[in-house]
Amino acid sequence: MVDILIGQYLTGSSALHRTDARVKIILLILYAALLFIIKNPLSYAIFLIFTTALTMMGGIGFKAVMKSIKPLRWIIIFTAVINLFFTKGEPLLSFWKIAITAEGIDLAVKMTVRLLCLIVASSLLTLTTPPLTLTNAIESLLSPLAKLKVPVRELAMMMSITLRFIPVLAEEADRIIKAQTARGADFGSGGIISRAKSLVPVMMPLFISAFKRAEDLATAMDARCFISGAPRTKLHEEKLTPADARAGVVFVVFAAAVAAAELL
Repeated sequence: MVDILIGQYLTGSSALHRTDARVKIILLILYAALLFIIKNPLSYAIFLIFTTALTMMGGIGFKAVMKSIKPLRWIIIFTAVINLFFTKGEPLLSFWKIAITAEGIDLAVKMTVRLLCLIVASSLLTLTTPPLTLTNAIESLLSPLAKLKVPVRELAMMMSITLRFIPVLAEEADRIIKAQTARGADFGSGGIISRAKSLVPVMMPLFISAFKRAEDLATAMDARCFISGAPRTKLHEEKLTPADARAGVVFVVFAAAVAAAELL
């Protein structure tokens, strides 16, 4: 539980840390779109190299990246298995009614690479961007929707609170599990069903803690005279810099390399 890094920010002075949050969000969206339309194996290799370079550039460390992947490892494995055993094609190996095909291996590898790259890139966004800065960036990008009466400020605030509370609740759940383990509870033995049942006593105190934190947050917001929909000021106004332009140029070069690989 404590390995969950979603919503956490690691301080630093790298190029990724200095890049404007709005630029990072836009580039991440383009990155994800490009990732799911490529087909050439060379393009996947370019994505892996580029994502690895971004990780090194951000100064996050591969240990932190592995922690961000760990909570989603079963989703990655499940997706790979489904594509490996249930993709039609020329059978290479078969047993009972299940067959492994060349097309299944190809699709399983590609989907695994896609998920890994997307998880790492998304983690780099949150790990190199303070939650408040990320909230302001989302609000700025969604500001045109305010003309359509969409509550942009409230949506951005809810996203920020959600990201912030993921690691907090993860730590709280870990604390509850350790406390109950010290009292003799067993969460590690038995099958999947018995393990799921053993977590039931954890859920009730976790829900109580979550509601208490929500009440404390509402009280704090009320004490600071928060009014939904009211205009707000910002201590620091985000402005685009030459570093953001360089980030855009780097991404264009990367996208051009992927496009060239697709044409081969």
